[in-house]
This record gives sequence, structure tokens and C-alpha cells, in this order.
Amino acid sequence: MDLIDSHAHIDFPQFDDDREAVLGRARAVGVGTLLAIGVGPGPEKLDAAIPYAEAHDWIYTTVGVHPHEAKKVTPAHLESLARLAQHPKVIAWGEIGLDYFYDHSPRDVQKRVFIDQMKLAHAAKLPLIIHCRDAWSDCLDLLAEHWKPTGLGGMLHCFTSTLEDARRGLDLGFMISFTGNLTYPKAQNIRDVAKALPLKKILIETDSPYLAPQSFRGKRNEPAYVAEVAKALANVRDLGTEETASATANNFRRFFGLAPPSVSSGVAPR
Repeated sequence: MDLIDSHAHIDFPQFDDDREAVLGRARAVGVGTLLAIGVGPGPEKLDAAIPYAEAHDWIYTTVGVHPHEAKKVTPAHLESLARLAQHPKVIAWGEIGLDYFYDHSPRDVQKRVFIDQMKLAHAAKLPLIIHCRDAWSDCLDLLAEHWKPTGLGGMLHCFTSTLEDARRGLDLGFMISFTGNLTYPKAQNIRDVAKALPLKKILIETDSPYLAPQSFRGKRNEPAYVAEVAKALANVRDLGTEETASATANNFRRFFGLAPPSVSSGVAPR
């Protein structure tokens, strides 16, 4: 099966004891590319995921500061991010955005840091990985004002909002990414959105170590379980699992400008 995990936090401490085994299991089920999200624990470690991308040719990464940590960001952090964004394995900026569910950082600070990072991502010519929770109107409004003119688009990660918001995201140049919560019994609203969107605009992810699919609920999530997300999406759309996996993998490669996996190496060179 041709799978891509479009969003995983493999640098997180939940993987410290068996990270290489976790990555091996992902490869065994067919994960040919993984996007390691580089927000790490916050601004104190801005290069959190880069070492894993350097060590594995099938892993790419991002840089950015999560909205939870926005209150900690200084001009020096932004300067460091701009430098890190030049790394050849960094293919996106994020996850960034707004989170009004937890409000770990004041909303005005979240907005300011979000806009600051959009400016830096534009300068680096990197698409965005967006985190948005209970803040869709403000988030999409800011993207329309500050990001749509760049034409760089990005990914609405772990999408949980309405079909209207998803379509607005598409109009702004974004792919829509679904994770393990697509499998949850009470998530029919998410499945309805996944069914209605054009397949060519959909990505799949794990958000490891969080949001394990229903069959692993309550356990640590890991990149291999993206196969469960592919299966759930296939069921929603009345397609085969391998067909769905391949379609979403091709969507990712097309959006990020990556070559298909090499027959000899099984990796996707940039």
C-alpha cells in the first residue's frame, strides 16, 4: 500500500523508548513518506524534528510555533525560524494558527504571532500547516487577508469543522487533512465532510502520538495507524483502501512537489 502520514509528532517524548521501531512499523505497512511536524515543546527547541528528517530520507519536516506557545515567542525566535526554514528537508511552515478551545495564549497574541509567521512563511515560499480549534471564523479570515494573496496554500490539519469551512479552505488554496477521529462513532459530521469534498483535495494523517483510531483508542497513536485512516476514508467514499491510500499519497506529492517513490529505494526524493 502507498501511504503518506501527512502530520506526525515523532520527536515527542512518547516515542523516546522505541522511536526506530515505530518508524519501522510505519514502513512495514507502506508509509513511504512522513511529514514530521517541527513545533516540538515550543520556542525553546525550534529545530525539534529536523534531526529525524536528516536521518531518514523518507521523512520531511516543518518549522513553526504552535498557537499554544504564542505567548513565549520573541523576535529572536522568529529570526531563528526564518533561518531554519532554509533547511532542504523543511517543506512547510507549521503547525500554526489559532486555538480558542484551550486559550493557552491570549487570543490577540495568537493572532499576532500567526500573522508574523505567515509573513516569514511567505518570504521562505513555504505552504502552511494550520491548527485551528474553535476559531474557524477568525482563522479563515486571517488566512484570506494575509495568506491567500501569496498563492502558497497549505494544509488544514486534523479538520473537524463544517463543510462550509472546508470549502472556504479549498478556495484559499488549502488541502483538507483527516486523522484518526474520522473513525470515531460520534464523528459522523467529519465523515460527511470527507465524503463531500473532492478526493484530489484530501490528505490523511495520524497526528501521532494523539488521536489514535477507534481500534487503538486509548493507546498511543503512531504513524503505522495512518492505514486505519485510509480504510475509514475508503469506507466513507465507497472506494478500495489501496485506491484511497494511493490517491491521498499522490495528492501530498503533487502539492509539495515530491517525486513518486523510487522502485529501488522505496523513498520519495524531493
